[in-house]
Amino acid sequence: MAHFILDLPTWLNSTTHLGDLFQTMQSIDVTIFAQEFKPTDITGDVSKSWNHFVRTGQVWAFVIGIVAGYLAKTFTSFG
Repeated sequence: MAHFILDLPTWLNSTTHLGDLFQTMQSIDVTIFAQEFKPTDITGDVSKSWNHFVRTGQVWAFVIGIVAGYLAKTFTSFG
């Protein structure tokens, strides 16, 4: 296995399409741009999302869906 890994560039160059791909990959210049991030408040974001979830009534739709799904499973299961 180690012999195959060491000989991989030679093998790739010996095959037509994979050799072309390997040559192309060797000639690509990669530039990484820095990005500035603002400090995030994870707990504040979670709190804001939870308050929106409760305020819009989605929490009640979720609870009713859980109860209805449980009842449907109970009445339609055999055994």
